[in-house]
Amino acid sequence: MNRFVTKPFQTPDAIIHPAELHLKKRVIMKTLYFDDFKVGDRFESPGITVTEGQIIDFAMQFDPQVFHLDAEAAKKTIYGGLIASGIHTIALTFRLFLMTGAIHPGNSLGSPGFDELRWLLPVRPGDTLRAVGEVLELRPSKSQSDRGIVRLRYSAFNQKDEPVLSVIGNQIVRRKP
Repeated sequence: MNRFVTKPFQTPDAIIHPAELHLKKRVIMKTLYFDDFKVGDRFESPGITVTEGQIIDFAMQFDPQVFHLDAEAAKKTIYGGLIASGIHTIALTFRLFLMTGAIHPGNSLGSPGFDELRWLLPVRPGDTLRAVGEVLELRPSKSQSDRGIVRLRYSAFNQKDEPVLSVIGNQIVRRKP
């Protein structure tokens, strides 16, 4: 059941800060509060293509392993070539999910964490990823009446529609004022 439509992704101008882009490129323009979510809701993001430079830049800062840093040396590893860091992949997946607008500064109060993180396939230069978030569970807060937890399965798919990542996120979301 997909109640939400995807808009095509446009490459941002260099002058737009990523936080502004997030708000300007949201697929859903209406603020969704905890009470608006339904179990089974699906939110699908636009796609973004991952470049070799992005993979290497991320790895240099956060995960400097040879199969993330050096395309030639990576050919000799079990992956047979350069691959994105799993941490990079989860960051991209969450960023893409945020672009749906389901979660944004108007309704998000953060997250107590992720469960069941799985990297299913390597992400390679040239792969185009898109994210899907599916609402699994809704839990109103027992101690704070202004919020609840939306439990979502975040999945990332490549251009062949193969799943590359799956994780369950627990998002604290405001209730309607």
